[in-house]
Amino acid sequence: MKSSEMKFRGMVLLTTALVLGAIYQVFLVAPVEEQMGIVQKIFYFHVPSAYAMYVGFLIAAVGSAGYLYKRDDRWDAIAVSGAEVGVLFCAIVMATGPLWARKAWGVWWTWDPRLTSTMLGGMIYVAYLALRGFGTVGEVEKRFAAALALAGIPNAVIIHYSVQRWRGQHPTVITNKGGGLDPEMKMVLLFCFVAFTALVITLVWARVRVERQSREISSLRLRAARRGLLEDS
Repeated sequence: MKSSEMKFRGMVLLTTALVLGAIYQVFLVAPVEEQMGIVQKIFYFHVPSAYAMYVGFLIAAVGSAGYLYKRDDRWDAIAVSGAEVGVLFCAIVMATGPLWARKAWGVWWTWDPRLTSTMLGGMIYVAYLALRGFGTVGEVEKRFAAALALAGIPNAVIIHYSVQRWRGQHPTVITNKGGGLDPEMKMVLLFCFVAFTALVITLVWARVRVERQSREISSLRLRAARRGLLEDS
């Protein structure tokens, strides 16, 4: 077995253990919040998912920048993988957020600055993936998509600082202005951040492997088709 394959399998096992440990910590260790009750435990998945979303979008931007600079398909594979994983976690954020908001605010959705900018960020990278998945992707499409991925980074900054800049209803519980958390809650949240960090790395790693293998298969098919045409002629 190759060293890279062993490392990947080891990462999968580590991530599985961390995620299972995080679930255990959330439901059996973290105390139940007095006002919102069990619904508050969404917090332990919602906030790390937002962090994982940032990581995915950043990987997409770095991969896109690398592709624009070097024109190397390996960087493009990293960009696509990061965008897909970022969109996945963005969907989790947008799904868990309303569930928590319904209990905290009494409404499923409000045009809060952070909510609105998060939705916009997700739409930018969905557009990136739609562009990449539309028909045959050539050099022009790859460069345009890479520019779109880079354009999404300023919005990620807006998402992060929107609460401090424009207030809104969204809480800032992990800053000094958020009133602080119970020590046990902080430890569980920290564990969840570690687990989600491992999860986003594993998902991007796996997606890059699939993307590169897919491109190798496409290249082999193209060579076989060309060889067949030459033999027929």
